[in-house]
Amino acid sequence: MKIGITCYPTYGGSGIVATELGKELADRGHEIHFISYALPQRLDAARANIQFHEVEVTTYPLFDHAPYTLALAAKMAEVAADHELDLLHCHYAIPHSVSAYLAKAMLLPRRIRVVTTLHGTDITLVGADRSYLPITRFSIDQSDGVTAVSAYLAEATGCSIGTSHEIDVIPNFVDCAIYAPGDRSALKSHFGPGGEKILIHISNFRPVKRPVGVVEIFARVEKEIPATLLMVGDGPERGRAEWAAREAGVQRKVHFLGKQDRIEEWIGASDLLLLPSQTESFGLVALEAMACGVPVVASRVGGLPEVVADGEEGFLVDAGDIPAMAERALRVLTDDALATRMGRNGRRKALDRFCASRIIPMYEAHYRRVLQSR
Repeated sequence: MKIGITCYPTYGGSGIVATELGKELADRGHEIHFISYALPQRLDAARANIQFHEVEVTTYPLFDHAPYTLALAAKMAEVAADHELDLLHCHYAIPHSVSAYLAKAMLLPRRIRVVTTLHGTDITLVGADRSYLPITRFSIDQSDGVTAVSAYLAEATGCSIGTSHEIDVIPNFVDCAIYAPGDRSALKSHFGPGGEKILIHISNFRPVKRPVGVVEIFARVEKEIPATLLMVGDGPERGRAEWAAREAGVQRKVHFLGKQDRIEEWIGASDLLLLPSQTESFGLVALEAMACGVPVVASRVGGLPEVVADGEEGFLVDAGDIPAMAERALRVLTDDALATRMGRNGRRKALDRFCASRIIPMYEAHYRRVLQSR
């Protein structure tokens, strides 16, 4: 198949999943064309069967904001025509599936199919600003195929948007050969000298990820045991998280590392992942930790219970309950047998249910159904 993929190229779960999906599909012999305003962070444009097409947005004094949606639609139509694409796969309804609808209309009478994958914020945005509801519902209804990364998100979409479109649940995935337990002794000894426990948080540091809460949890843990915290990522809440570390007197034990590649190395060097999010449609980083054999303490929200079973691969706690999260973290970090069991459970679940080798065929089957539909 010849597939065009559009996603946000910056750090974030949706862009990561879209990029890894394209790479996996390319390895299976499909011809993949990424269409976006920048090269996705995890994409090597020189990879076989993959091409990148940059969307150039013209700036003009008349426009307060560059018309990216229109520029993207034009580029989608151009790439689809030039390379005879079979379908366009849009990650995020707004604005990508709207652009795909315009591109589809531009290409008539030739028929190109559109698949939209919902990742979360594109739906919760509607809950926060109802002015987006009509266009979101329209873009979903006009898609030839729709998928969601969790059953929670599929149900939330039906409730929030009111769409009657059938939504296939295809969960996020990891490359289980890359995200795997391994020897990260050099990182461990550097950040946890003397056997200090290493906690890690990875996100885009938006308020919904609660990075300040991560520091508050760690401050409680550090009072009880020798520990250090790795804060991987960047975003609008980083300054507040750094301030919280200074206020709690743990700034020397908290390392703000910014955006990093080879995330599996950082996770694998850690003893526990903290994910106290206000909401998560899936929680990809929790799955990445599980695949590496690292226990998780996370919020009991959204699609996370579909990934982490409370007491099995980690612990789930009510969102915002800092004392409870600290208590669960200490329970894992002070009980080696429990931590080992949870790590093994997480690795086993990742292998059984969330490896790319299991999930990519689900996307291929979805594409075939869309292409064969009338």
